[in-house]
Amino acid sequence: MRVLRRGDTGPDVAEIRSVLAALELLPPVNGSGDAGTFDVAVEQAVRAFQQRRGLITDGTVGPTTYRALRGASFHLGSRPLAHLISSPIHGDDVFKLQERLTELGYNAGRPDGMFGPQTELGLRSFQRDIGLVVDGICGAETIRELHRLSSPRARGGSPVFLREQEKVRSAGPRLRGKRIVIDPGHGGADLGVVAGGLKEADIAWDLARRLEGRMKATGMEALISRGPNHSPTEAERAKFANDAGADLFISLHSDANSSPKAQGVASFHFGTATGNTSTIGELLAGFIQREVAARTGLLDCRTHPKTWDIFTRTRCPAVRVEIGYLTNAEDQRRLSDPAFRDLVTEGILVAVKRLYLLGEGDQPTGTFTFADVLAYELAKAE
Repeated sequence: MRVLRRGDTGPDVAEIRSVLAALELLPPVNGSGDAGTFDVAVEQAVRAFQQRRGLITDGTVGPTTYRALRGASFHLGSRPLAHLISSPIHGDDVFKLQERLTELGYNAGRPDGMFGPQTELGLRSFQRDIGLVVDGICGAETIRELHRLSSPRARGGSPVFLREQEKVRSAGPRLRGKRIVIDPGHGGADLGVVAGGLKEADIAWDLARRLEGRMKATGMEALISRGPNHSPTEAERAKFANDAGADLFISLHSDANSSPKAQGVASFHFGTATGNTSTIGELLAGFIQREVAARTGLLDCRTHPKTWDIFTRTRCPAVRVEIGYLTNAEDQRRLSDPAFRDLVTEGILVAVKRLYLLGEGDQPTGTFTFADVLAYELAKAE
């Protein structure tokens, strides 16, 4: 579909207005002449919807926002749900099913609103235990049983995220052998933010190469998700990490804002409005955030849970870091300095080390150095 933005007209816009009205973000459509116009009111409603769903709040309707809007019109029980390879089912009803199965102790995978093979396996297990026909289809009888069972069979967190924690714990504190996918944002014809002669895609690529070198020096398997002249989609980036069997996924970006005063570093991880979060993703985002802020002096804009595709489609813990604002003169000056970029990559490397240390032999934020990490790895190897 084409990207819809303010000023566009046509039946696609009329559909968007109708969905937003059903979500009570716009007044009901009354058949007036502006029903097919993407005006300021529609843009504001789209932004409100994006903010509510943890999407990028740009006020435009691209494929991700459109899919979320369409999915928001479904509630659990409004249609049968099943794993269809040719045309996957996506929507709020699938998300609710995944959360409900998780509450009951079944592994339905990461709640992402997409009915995939793991959701089908979790649903079949539920049907088998309850005594229903085990067909992997969430129909009327399955819905009744899901509503009837009000007490969770298992508490203490989502199985998929508990497994993430156990995998990190059992992997041990050494970095050798850990497989990390480094994802420099944008690339190719997609330059990202361009300001002051700096291109976000180039900065992300340079940071990725610096981080790759440091990680390999510690014995980690560092893989970069794209080449310098390639710009994969988020789905392709996630597939690259999944196919590689990555332990962690770290995406590197810089930000922009209409206000030149906006500045700082922010980190993001998977998390929903209902509190379902990737524990390891949140922990790594926090480590990266604190280490980079402490070393660089960038304003600490904290960590934030999001449901972006890059988080829902990767099977390993994933983090996205927005390193500075290219639209801010001071951040721009810092990012143009190679020594500053070294500080950023050291902070990210140390954050990964702290994640695997799990408190063992750790040091205060901002004091653990690349040399310390190398010394630790050599000592453990002897």
